[in-house]
Amino acid sequence: MKIEVLYPEACYLYGDLMNIEYLRRSLPQAEIIRTPLRAPPAFLNGDVDLVCLCSMTERAQELVTAALRPHTKQIKALIDGGTIFLVTGNALEVFIRYIENEDGSRMEALGLFDLIAKRRMADRYNSLYLGKFGEIDIVGFKSQFTHTYGDGAAGLFETVRGAGRNPGVKPEGIRKNNFMATYVLGPLLILNPPFTRHIAGLLGAPERPLAFEAAAMDSYLLRLKEFSDPRRGFDY
Repeated sequence: MKIEVLYPEACYLYGDLMNIEYLRRSLPQAEIIRTPLRAPPAFLNGDVDLVCLCSMTERAQELVTAALRPHTKQIKALIDGGTIFLVTGNALEVFIRYIENEDGSRMEALGLFDLIAKRRMADRYNSLYLGKFGEIDIVGFKSQFTHTYGDGAAGLFETVRGAGRNPGVKPEGIRKNNFMATYVLGPLLILNPPFTRHIAGLLGAPERPLAFEAAAMDSYLLRLKEFSDPRRGFDY
């Protein structure tokens, strides 16, 4: 199996790259391809099983969007064909229509999903997150200058506590076939071993033990108990 990490020199914030390290340790048979900004994506050859894109700065969003724009049709075809994408943090916004700045100016994105983002650089949103992926509980963290608006895509998670794509809705992130994008930051897969096992199943390894699985599950269950406690504050 092949896992492509897009532009790790520019997309590395909040520990998101540890998701790939966890997959590498859990699936040692996987080939990890790290594609720099100035190189053509490996997914153009059609034999990549999982494409990962991680959190980045606002300037990096411009660079990444420019790098991917010539391949928009191929990305759409991959999504429609069921290729797995794991997109975390503000990398989600690369795939929507546009990002609107405070002054009304816009950064046009790839336009693959009929959603828009509104950027408010003086109003960072920080929160814990508790949601559902089907029957799987999801825990994590958010820290963002943007929220996304519109109903032009299905959500990846259903929010239980915290904000969805914006504080007024329950759907969080984007899901289409095996395209999975979420604002939830950091080592999402380490924090949520049942979700990681779902991804491993999509990659054809549903029964393989995850790296440090017992410790990861203990931590997950403790965090789930904490986040489910109504006395626990969520915004910070």
